[in-house]
Amino acid sequence: MDKVHFSTGKDDWETPQWLFNQLDDEFHFTLDPCCTAENAKCRKYYTKAENGLEQDWKGETVFCNPPYSRGKKGAPGQEAWIKKCFEESQKTDTTCVMLLPARTDTKAFHTYIYGYAEIRFIRGRLKFGGSTNSAPFPSMIVVFK
Repeated sequence: MDKVHFSTGKDDWETPQWLFNQLDDEFHFTLDPCCTAENAKCRKYYTKAENGLEQDWKGETVFCNPPYSRGKKGAPGQEAWIKKCFEESQKTDTTCVMLLPARTDTKAFHTYIYGYAEIRFIRGRLKFGGSTNSAPFPSMIVVFK
């Protein structure tokens, strides 16, 4: 299959506002640890410069829409963010909610999500902010409490 069907090369797709609002109504997010200043969804956020992977999230209610890539030198990929959300959710009063591609066949899914988190599959394909087309993959919400 052609690689273009799976990746645009862009790694910072903005969460659809309607989806964030729906989740925020339920969870009341306090931190967006993986965003740009332009697409941050919470008052408190970390950009690449602040490196949310290196920050302590204890006591936060986190919304995380991580990069969907496997990562590259100097830029951690999705698995690093999934692991961080899993680990941080073990701390007192910390909840992490992730928007992820529904890739149930991955090592990260079976190591950190399946059996450890609530999984909500999204019907249809999301249209991320700044995109003219729907995503070429299904999505899921993962809730670590």
